[in-house]
Amino acid sequence: MSTDTNPKAALADYLAAERTLLAWIRTGLALMGFGFVVARFGLFLQEFQAVQHTHFTQSSGPSLWFGTALIAVGVAVNVFAGWNHVRLIRELDRGETTYSRGSIQPVAVAFFLALVGLAMTIYLVSVRSSTRSDSGNGEEKSMTSQIGDGIVNVPGHHSVDQTVEKLKQILQAKGVALFALVEHSGEAEKVGLKMRPTKLLIFGSPKAGTPLMLAAPSIAIDLPLKILVWQDAEDRVWVSYNSLAYLQQRHSLPPELLPNIAVVETLASKIAE
Repeated sequence: MSTDTNPKAALADYLAAERTLLAWIRTGLALMGFGFVVARFGLFLQEFQAVQHTHFTQSSGPSLWFGTALIAVGVAVNVFAGWNHVRLIRELDRGETTYSRGSIQPVAVAFFLALVGLAMTIYLVSVRSSTRSDSGNGEEKSMTSQIGDGIVNVPGHHSVDQTVEKLKQILQAKGVALFALVEHSGEAEKVGLKMRPTKLLIFGSPKAGTPLMLAAPSIAIDLPLKILVWQDAEDRVWVSYNSLAYLQQRHSLPPELLPNIAVVETLASKIAE
């Protein structure tokens, strides 16, 4: 009678190996899922800042790389777990029940996740500090923001009347004609309506505007140039104007003629100081 010198392992050993495989599969899937969330985190921050109308200087690069690394590690964990399970089953089939490889894989994954967690903590702290700095010091830096379609809003540091007077002086010094000053709040007061200080200045130069209208006649609807000085419900003063990019796209302006209307950006920056 022949005897089997290498009997197979017990059923419990096979079931334990299968449970270990499933546990590693769950770990790999969790890493890939968490990696996807981290990779999308930067994009979420940008969308959130856009909704809040605040400036965001950080890019999504760090979170994208962290997320991609986690996804790659998750894939590697599943591949290695499958390969290790096949090798273990073969050893159990040969009756080798002694397992002496240690816990290199779990320890390596644990250290990797600790490093990623530390890096993400540093990244989140830097993002939070940058966001607070932008929201707290944005007005002092005359930071611009997009309001609606193509309207740039620059925070001012003086009253509406003082800002308007400053702009009038700058226009006069530069020899730019002020065609009209529309006092919307004053006109509202004449008919018994109350309105926060709001004034529109219409100015320009035929020498600069005529070439624009010859190249793109439709821009005449947005010329002369305009700057709106207004006060919001929190008593903050803002200087608003049409962005150059908006005017160029709207009227298909030649790039070489953009300096003819770039003066509006320079004026808005000076009067907001």
